[in-house]
Amino acid sequence: MTIDDEFDAIRNDPDPIRRGLRAGELIGIYQQRSTELARLRKAAIEQANRDMGLSFSEIGERLGLTKGRISQIRTTAPPPERAFFGVGPVAIGVPRRVGVEEGRERAYVDASDEATRKHLQHKLAELSLVATEFGITPDTENVPSGDCVIVCGPKSAPVARNLLANDPLLAFDRADAGWSIVDSRADSRHFSPYRTDGTRKDVGYLSRRIVDNRVIVHIAGITAIGSEGVAHWLDSNLRTVYDPDAELTDCIIECEFDPNLVVTGSKLLAGPYSVPL
Repeated sequence: MTIDDEFDAIRNDPDPIRRGLRAGELIGIYQQRSTELARLRKAAIEQANRDMGLSFSEIGERLGLTKGRISQIRTTAPPPERAFFGVGPVAIGVPRRVGVEEGRERAYVDASDEATRKHLQHKLAELSLVATEFGITPDTENVPSGDCVIVCGPKSAPVARNLLANDPLLAFDRADAGWSIVDSRADSRHFSPYRTDGTRKDVGYLSRRIVDNRVIVHIAGITAIGSEGVAHWLDSNLRTVYDPDAELTDCIIECEFDPNLVVTGSKLLAGPYSVPL
């Protein structure tokens, strides 16, 4: 459907509630596209300067923009690594676990999963990306449409196992010694120190892939706090892991945390590994 078709469909919808909801959805989508176009223009200006040897004044002349406007674009437009999460809006999914309270089963979100979501929402806001939320149930098999972040390990739902099955670089494995992340490139595996000997450290998996022209980011820890460690590391290292020429990019992250299960530090253990487009 073209843009004109979408506008006509909204104008001609006889249901005012549906018309209002769809108009609001499109406003959000177009705002995200506008921000992405600003990022693309900034990247094009910097590439023309870097690769073509043009001054910013010359670039401005060719684009019909003043040197001051060029400077403003370079200062205010989003950075290249914004594209790590796609164009937006970005749906963030975390597991909805089930516990028993006062004799009744109740769904809840683990505190570390909630902290991971908060880290991601903060980063997305910094990048002018709209974030939405959804819950991952024990029977969730598929990722939602559009750009998304899946915060889920293979123990929690089949959606995580399905994504991991299509990753040729890293994998999760369960043996007598417990869960580990297997690094096929280095022929090594990484266990959680927290599970092994009680040391307040955990490891997490980070994968970004492009599927059907959209971005799926998958985060999973050996324990839930390992996922928070990945989000903590991403907050300061997004530029390190973003590769615009990769179809798939993987990392393993180690984090440290305090007795209250709050992440205090994180570092890269393996990667970034990439599969080119």
